[in-house]
Amino acid sequence: MTARHKTRSPLGVLIIHGFTATLESVKALYLPLKELGIPLRVPQLAGHGASSPEALRGVTWVAWMADADQAFQELCLEADRVVVIGHSMGALIALNLAVKYQDQVDSLVLAAPAIKLVSLLAPGRPLHFAAPLVSKIVKKWELKTDFADNGGERCITNYEWAPTDAIVSFFELLKKSLLLLGNVNVPVFILHNRRERTVLPESATILCNRIATKPSEKSIMWLEHSEHQIFCDCEREKAVKAIIDYVSDRINRKLFAV
Repeated sequence: MTARHKTRSPLGVLIIHGFTATLESVKALYLPLKELGIPLRVPQLAGHGASSPEALRGVTWVAWMADADQAFQELCLEADRVVVIGHSMGALIALNLAVKYQDQVDSLVLAAPAIKLVSLLAPGRPLHFAAPLVSKIVKKWELKTDFADNGGERCITNYEWAPTDAIVSFFELLKKSLLLLGNVNVPVFILHNRRERTVLPESATILCNRIATKPSEKSIMWLEHSEHQIFCDCEREKAVKAIIDYVSDRINRKLFAV
């Protein structure tokens, strides 16, 4: 064991970004979490962060899960348990980790969890049956990132388009994750936007109602004005503070546990 791993932290934090997103989309969390003095990992998922969305073509949810899993395991070398923070698709990956590593995941923070999408082609939506056919005909899908605060547009949060096959794989991850909800029993803190145009607000209540977590250990915080990119929009400071307060409370629970 190396010297830097001799002293283990009671908690570490893993941050997982969303589909087509950049690390900048969750950057607002970095410094405040580092200041808590606990280990942190922020992996860049396969096909993301490249100069062109072409990097996503042919990449599937299996690769995204593998990247998150590797970062999780590295973090477990430094921390006894892990708080997993996931934004959008990252929240789906966080849910999968919580089921796979029940003894090592301390809790989840799920921001705008992609449980039910606005897109009519998404799982659970009226035109989902047509998604495989559309993917054979349409090879790239234009994406639009909305912000309630025009200042958020300075953040490069997403690709401007995505290969349609990658979108279909994202849908597969969504369906897989829905089947796992009843096996999630760790504490969960959900942040969601009431009016965003990417993930339907009812996603938060669906998630909260279907996970097996005790009622006293799951909660939802609503943001009234933000669009999907919570950590770059007008309520980012409120969202970041809420997460830091939550993680700080989890740390205190570990430090003062009998």
